[in-house]
Amino acid sequence: MRVLLQRVSAGSVKVEGEVVGEIAGGFVALVGVTHSDTEAEAEKLANKTANLRVFSDSDGKMNLSLLDVAGGILVVSQFTLYADARKGRRPSYIQAAQPDTAEPLVRRFAECLSQAGVRQVEQGVFGAMMQVEIHNDGPITIMLDSDHL
Repeated sequence: MRVLLQRVSAGSVKVEGEVVGEIAGGFVALVGVTHSDTEAEAEKLANKTANLRVFSDSDGKMNLSLLDVAGGILVVSQFTLYADARKGRRPSYIQAAQPDTAEPLVRRFAECLSQAGVRQVEQGVFGAMMQVEIHNDGPITIMLDSDHL
């Protein structure tokens, strides 16, 4: 499982022109699932996300977590995080899990964030064509991969 975290001052996602999720500040999390992922990876990455210290303290140092700053998170499924562009000009997505595997794990990731105490957890619509607005703050962008935790 992969999660691309972007620290944001604001983020939103629209489907067919309608806002379906929106946060004022915190993280936008683009979440990709591969075939071998289980709930254990979703839980581990949610815990890491909630406690990752990349928000500034009063001295301007990145010492605070999403929980510390009472930030929100916008979770958006993103199968293209498993794109393989090593050959040719068209990426392969064979490493991305099928929707029947991926959707429950993206949902579980979001549930675990709520259970960890994240005050606002918003989500996109799985499988929909979405327009994601990201106001990257910093900019701070971090890739988490369950294979490397």
